[in-house]
Amino acid sequence: MAAAAASSSSAASTPQGVTERRGIPAASFVEDVETYLRQAGLDVNSGLAFLQERLQQYKIVEMKLLAQQRDLQAKIPDIEKCLDIVATLQAKKALGEALTADFELSEGIYSRAKIEDTDSVCLWLGANVMLEYSCDEANALLKKNLENAKASLEVLVADLQFLRDQQTITQVTIARVFNWDVHQRRSKQAIKET
Repeated sequence: MAAAAASSSSAASTPQGVTERRGIPAASFVEDVETYLRQAGLDVNSGLAFLQERLQQYKIVEMKLLAQQRDLQAKIPDIEKCLDIVATLQAKKALGEALTADFELSEGIYSRAKIEDTDSVCLWLGANVMLEYSCDEANALLKKNLENAKASLEVLVADLQFLRDQQTITQVTIARVFNWDVHQRRSKQAIKET
């Protein structure tokens, strides 16, 4: 793939030969605007319209990725909190003590409960699904979910950085095409005036 990118014309190049990342197409840096437009078969207005559309697509994808990032950033503390609760239950059981907890029954209404010698916990999985696990199984599941969420967050951060790079490249390309067009028009105008 890198060989194919290297063998293409020097009019447009992608950074480090990357053509896409997880379905996000890589923007190509345009070194020679005239060659780029000729190879793409576009006039200046069509080329600018294409680049503007691509920039809007990048912004839409960025909004979706940012929403996923916010969800994961909210999910990670919840998982850590659940891990702490399971660890507390296991510690109280090992000491033979009861755990006193306040449960929210409805908005603003709480009830106090005493949890004695429990071997299992119920985990809310979402979509109106709750399953009962042993404390050890719950601990393992929550640790696995925490690792997966952190890994997904790392991938999302890398995707967002890639996307921001593509937006910058596209914005620079738009500016280069526009400036090239202005220069061409001024040159033609100067020739007409002489």
